Amino acid sequence: MHRFHVRTRTRSAIAVAASCLAALLSGCGDDPGPLPSACGEGDQALLTALRSAPGRVRLAGARLSDCLQKGASGDQLQLVGTGFVGAASRLSDRARRKPEGQAALELGYLVAAAHRGGAHTQGVHDELLRRLDQEANSIDTSSRAYRRGARAGRAAG
Repeated sequence: MHRFHVRTRTRSAIAVAASCLAALLSGCGDDPGPLPSACGEGDQALLTALRSAPGRVRLAGARLSDCLQKGASGDQLQLVGTGFVGAASRLSDRARRKPEGQAALELGYLVAAAHRGGAHTQGVHDELLRRLDQEANSIDTSSRAYRRGARAGRAAG
């Protein structure tokens, strides 16, 4: 019961932060490009795609880093943020129980792929990246599994 409330608060917090950030940035002049539709399908779609890590991870053909776009609208930021943080939260829960397991590898991939995409968005996704880093830092990021996933996510995510 407690985890449900923590996850609900976490998702609510990221949604509010993403909406506020989008409102602040809406006057920056960039038209949002088309966000790959699969990017907004939520954490379950991400978790399903991440099962292929450290191999090729795609959401309907899109890399995870493609989901973080500089000109994203507020709605897009909220959808992507909610899905990514939700997936990271579920993976970190599992990775704490098994630090060298597949969940740690997938979390490493997800976080690194998000950083890869967010590196080109001039701060638009900083709050999302901060939340993903928090989830990652709740596990042993020095594990071989996590580091292997992070290498793959940086390279191809």
